[in-house]
Amino acid sequence: MRTFDSLTEKEILALAISLEEEDERVYADFAEGLHQDFPASAAVFDGMREEESTHRRLINTFREKFGEHIPLLRRQDVRGFVRRKPIWLVRPLGLEAVRSQASAMEVETRNFYERAATRAQDVHIRQLLDDLAQEERSHESRAEALEKEKLGPDVKSREDEAERRLFLLRIVQPGLAGLMDGSVSTLAPVFAAAFATHSSWDAFVVGLAASIGAGISMGFAEALSDDGSLTGRGLPWMRGLICGLMTALGGIGHTLPFLIGDFRLAMTAAVLVVIVELGVISWVRHRYMETPALSAVLQVGLGGVLVFFTGILIGSS
Repeated sequence: MRTFDSLTEKEILALAISLEEEDERVYADFAEGLHQDFPASAAVFDGMREEESTHRRLINTFREKFGEHIPLLRRQDVRGFVRRKPIWLVRPLGLEAVRSQASAMEVETRNFYERAATRAQDVHIRQLLDDLAQEERSHESRAEALEKEKLGPDVKSREDEAERRLFLLRIVQPGLAGLMDGSVSTLAPVFAAAFATHSSWDAFVVGLAASIGAGISMGFAEALSDDGSLTGRGLPWMRGLICGLMTALGGIGHTLPFLIGDFRLAMTAAVLVVIVELGVISWVRHRYMETPALSAVLQVGLGGVLVFFTGILIGSS
């Protein structure tokens, strides 16, 4: 990588052209990625994309000073630039992540022009870079103005509510389904093995196998349930991964206590973990799924108790 201080004026202009072209295309990707779920915010980024037209002036100046060939110099070739996480390539886009990334882009580009202007020896190039730094400041103000224009209080509240619903569909629901399945469905085999063998290790092995197997099964089932194109539930592999991991986690939670050698102590700890798990599931249903607290406790608790005693009954017999 090159250091910034080692760049010539020709290379500084080439890098500036590359930065402006990249930023314009990133804003276009933001607008396209937000269009379906957040049309008002998409309009804001469309406006910001139109603001990023300064690379044409940079190209004209470069041609006047150095000719037609523009060297390919990118941000990753120069030390000092913040490495951006390419969130614009991920679908679906997160609204807050996009807004934060856009703000960071504007600040970084402005700092680049300010520093580049201090190194330019040519008066015309230095004046151009100074002007661009000032324009980047105005871009930040323009972005705020566009947000106020396109995102009134009602529109912003609707988009925030839409983002919350998408978070529920894409993250909370598959995670909750997995946690419930892992915590409840593995109770029967774990406690059946425990009461049948009175061996902590045997119960642990059965519980580990049941948890991992259930995680794989639920992960594939969730991923194959729909591709998200019509339901808006997002990427199937992401939902499957979340669901599978939470399923395995739910089962392993009350399996780990059976690593304790003393069977009675292990059983007591496992029962306490089950109570905590069912409480967490009830809280998540109440907090995110807007289920009344009493209903959530009764629904989750009843299912857990029935499966728990089923395991005990089968293991004891």
